[in-house]
This record gives sequence, C-alpha cells and structure tokens, in this order.
Amino acid sequence: QVQLVESGGGLVQAGGSLRLSCAASGRSFRSYAMGWFRQAPGKEREFVAAISWGGITNYADSVKGRFTISRDNAKNTTYLQMNSLKPEDTAVYSCAADRTFGLPSATKLQYDYWGQGTQVTVSS
Repeated sequence: QVQLVESGGGLVQAGGSLRLSCAASGRSFRSYAMGWFRQAPGKEREFVAAISWGGITNYADSVKGRFTISRDNAKNTTYLQMNSLKPEDTAVYSCAADRTFGLPSATKLQYDYWGQGTQVTVSS
C-alpha cells in the first residue's frame, strides 16, 4: 500500500508561481510512474503532468512550457513547479502513483494510488 500526501497549494495572483509536493510512503517509490491531475468545480478530473521511474515526462498541452514535473527518489517525493499561473489553473491538484514500470500515462485509470489533493487558486 502506498500513501500519497500533497502540499504546497494556496492562493496566488495570475502570473505567479507555486510548487506542489507529493510525498509517498513505501520502499517501491522509485519504480513508480507518478502523475499530477487536477479537478476544477463542475469539471472532470484532467491530466496535468506525469513522470516515469526513469525521468521521462509527459505534459498536457495546456501546461506545456509553464509547468515542470520532477522527482527526488531519495526523498520519495514528486514535485510540480507551476509558473505563469492563470485563473483557469484553479483546481484541486492530486498526485497519483502507477505501480507498473510504464511510461508516464495521461490516463486516470492507469494509476493505482491517489492523494487527497491540495487546492490551488489563481486570482485575476
């Protein structure tokens, strides 16, 4: 069993930056692909970014060039650096773990474990 805990959300003005963290329990973290998803009120949960165990990354078109996903296997932590934030980035951001040795998937069903989420609010 893997537990994921997100942190780093908050309120920021448009154009600002935030860095989200996702701390994972368990000894197998380095073998998992990790993903970030977000859900705005009244909308479906959508893919944001993912990173494979080997560091291959995948981004949604809406965040390419603005967001960067990374991981520190020694700390069992995944990060999402968010720059040039826009009001439409407002959502609850959740991290997820895929326990297969796979590519960084954009598909929600690929992920086995999910965190509770952290709120990101971008004001205009």
